[in-house]
Amino acid sequence: MGTVTVRLSGAEKSYPPHHRKVLDGLDLVVRDGEFVVLLGPSGCGKSTLLRILAGLESLDGGALEWAGGARPPIGAVFQQPHLMPWLTVRDNVLLGGRYRANRPRFSPDWAAGLVERLGLAELADSYPDRLSGGQAQRVAVARAAAIGPALLLLDEPFSALDPAARADLQRWVRASTDDLGLTSVLVTHDVDEALLVADRIAMLDGTGAVAREWPNSPGTADGPLRAELLAHYPASPVAAGAAR
Repeated sequence: MGTVTVRLSGAEKSYPPHHRKVLDGLDLVVRDGEFVVLLGPSGCGKSTLLRILAGLESLDGGALEWAGGARPPIGAVFQQPHLMPWLTVRDNVLLGGRYRANRPRFSPDWAAGLVERLGLAELADSYPDRLSGGQAQRVAVARAAAIGPALLLLDEPFSALDPAARADLQRWVRASTDDLGLTSVLVTHDVDEALLVADRIAMLDGTGAVAREWPNSPGTADGPLRAELLAHYPASPVAAGAAR
């Protein structure tokens, strides 16, 4: 995990009408093969940062640098799976091959093989309305992985699930990204979730920057790091603004 996949330097982003700076001089590095978690309360800029990495928004200032210069293929998974209801699980996973930008590198055989490799074979011919929430999110992850992304972005993909399904999917996502060698960035406000999946945790505290980072050994939420994260966990900027 030595080669840099993407580097943000002095990143700035603000929104009207009052031009509040959501990102203000933010620095972040994500390395190849790493699973980074962006941790913090609502309103601290986590999802904004993810949208910038995805190319859905641009910076107002600072620099966004990719290995190789140009933005590479990026897969994204959101809070809702957004599966195509008229397509089977297999065809949803293969969907990325229909887009012109993906065709030069897209391998239908490899993408179809993900269905079995990621434990979805029994669901391959099912339609989304027959899936549980956890199953649908597994398909969304497989669909994002099928395009061979240089970076997988996950925007609180477990938040809509019940606790039992959430814990199962957290373990599955971490094991699957390891198996596929994916570089991943996940957004969450959940300290325990961060500890379960992250190689490195970057806390955003609402000042517009990364307040602090911690290396982590994924797989357990028990240990001294949990207490340290909770001690440094900031109040929500949204709640603080409402209180004023």
